[in-house]
Amino acid sequence: MTNENVKTMQVAIVDDSIVVRERLVEILAQHEGIEIAWQAGDVPEAQIAFERHAPDAIILDIHLPNGSGIDVLKAIKQNKPSTVVIMLTNYPVQILRQRCVELGADAFFDKSTEFYRVLDILRALTKA
Repeated sequence: MTNENVKTMQVAIVDDSIVVRERLVEILAQHEGIEIAWQAGDVPEAQIAFERHAPDAIILDIHLPNGSGIDVLKAIKQNKPSTVVIMLTNYPVQILRQRCVELGADAFFDKSTEFYRVLDILRALTKA
């Protein structure tokens, strides 16, 4: 039985760790209204995927092969500012948090202590 008050949200995951990506897919797939649009493991792959299909939200790591998640964030917010960008990183230092917020990140979480807060944000958005 589906809930008519839940809207479907396409979510992309960009992280160089396949373990993190798989865990996020596993967690998010269990929740009504959240669909995984695509996954990427590095900056070029993320940029190509975003150009082909801009999802409603992206879970984005900062440290990525072949570039930085900060560059991906900047490009996303320039090309489709309505995309919700959730930074999820092992490097939650204040200067990175501040830079991401300045560039338009909608949330910034520490992978080791705030991993599940990503789900809270996405669930709230599917009920909006």
